[in-house]
Amino acid sequence: MNQPSRTWDDLRPRVITGVALVAVGIVEIWLGGIWFALLAALITGIMIWELARMTNPDLTAQAVQLGLLTGSAVLLARHLPGIYALPIIAAPALVGVSLLVRHRPIFAAYAVGIALAGYGLTVFRDVYGMLWLYWLVLVVVATDIAGYFGGKLIGGAKFWPRVSPKKTWAGILCGWVAAALVGAMFLSITDAGRDLIWISAVLSFASQMGDVAESAVKRKMGVKDSSHLLPGHGGLFDRFDALLGAALFMLLVALVVDVPELRF
Repeated sequence: MNQPSRTWDDLRPRVITGVALVAVGIVEIWLGGIWFALLAALITGIMIWELARMTNPDLTAQAVQLGLLTGSAVLLARHLPGIYALPIIAAPALVGVSLLVRHRPIFAAYAVGIALAGYGLTVFRDVYGMLWLYWLVLVVVATDIAGYFGGKLIGGAKFWPRVSPKKTWAGILCGWVAAALVGAMFLSITDAGRDLIWISAVLSFASQMGDVAESAVKRKMGVKDSSHLLPGHGGLFDRFDALLGAALFMLLVALVVDVPELRF
């Protein structure tokens, strides 16, 4: 059996950076409108820049161009009806295929996901209100924290060692429990239905798969972090990969079921 990892060297910078990111996110979600849209555009643009640098490290100028294009696409698309917004959202991926010389299918697939999540979250905030996004963020944060400490303290069998060697089943399960508790908390303070508890656990798994998907890209590209922008976290792609997976799942659910506005 694998022994639990007790190396805590990265805990302090992780906590400081994590708290700062959550604080900014809470304020921007509350403000909504153009302020939240600008944050989403900035984050998605930087993530695309990181993705382009990972897949084509020698094409620095092209990576910057693709990042700027993606941020602009997110801001523009939110002002268009859905059928017209989608080509705008897909444009950075298509441009990337023409500009980049290596790993173009990988870039295109992830670029569409990143841009769609950024655009979708701004629209979701405008249509359904801020409480759903607070729920989303808290589920992802609780999953990450519980998974981190569960993996460190309990250890045990690895979840998918070939792709994400640090992630354990203990951490995965702790993340689900923490997410369900977040759902129960929202159940007690809002008019959400009881299904929110198990939906929170499923959303937790979606966030974990977002983390695994980004780990797969990094392993294929032979890099440890997407960039070095965030102390203790690497890059924005490293920090928001879980949120990306959760956001795409939430947006998919919103397409097939009626999502009520959540109220206290």
